[in-house]
Amino acid sequence: MMLKEGIPRHEQISNWIRDKIESGDYKIDEKLPSENEFKEQFEVSRVTVRRALQTLQNEDLIYRCQGLGSFVKDNRSHQTLVQLTDFVEDMRRAGMEASSTVIRMEPTNVSEYITSLLKLDADKTVLRLDRLRMGDGKPIAFDITWLPMFYGQLIEGYDLTKKTIYGILEQDYDIPIEKGCYRIEAENATDYVATHLGINEGDALLLIDRLSLTVGEKPIYYQKRYYRTDCMVYELMAERKPGTKTSDGNMPLKEFAPVFNKE
Repeated sequence: MMLKEGIPRHEQISNWIRDKIESGDYKIDEKLPSENEFKEQFEVSRVTVRRALQTLQNEDLIYRCQGLGSFVKDNRSHQTLVQLTDFVEDMRRAGMEASSTVIRMEPTNVSEYITSLLKLDADKTVLRLDRLRMGDGKPIAFDITWLPMFYGQLIEGYDLTKKTIYGILEQDYDIPIEKGCYRIEAENATDYVATHLGINEGDALLLIDRLSLTVGEKPIYYQKRYYRTDCMVYELMAERKPGTKTSDGNMPLKEFAPVFNKE
């Protein structure tokens, strides 16, 4: 790359490296070329290279390890899910702006499996709500939610592009969400889900089944949330109490956190 006149050299170098990171040419945790290699590539002094790398470090795009060099930083945001949260809260903790698009909202008949989860008679109609969930305007997840009609009628008329079921029921009706039962598994995208998420049919997704309960373990809704795997992964941390042995199996979950890609 030939450096241009009139623009500080360290700025041109940092811009070039930044473009490589943003395009994916440099992957997360990949080691960057050494200062000496950059020095020879751009025909500049080592001081200029160090200024460029310092700029990227200040921008939180790279991290530097003494004696090892510079590496691309994983700038995906972390937040805990040990506490029960909704999508807006997850996005807020990740430093992203949440928004939703309602794809479908109508009464429907469902399988006996879903009515049994919701503790309803098999012939009961439920409200189905399909939403595309976005962070900073980028499709991140697709929700299919089933609610008993009693709770479904409470959310009708609200702007569900901004508000969440949790927020409406807790803030406007004093109906607390006290418990959530989760199941996480891999699933391939159907044509319906893939179309809305902007991916290919058959692409791998992370599926979270969630049953949310209120007082007395009364089901409020059952939901399937399909996460794009290029936008989110889960990390967990277990912590062993002092004085215990690994064989005791005493490793309580300390943190269970989704990691969202903000790019």
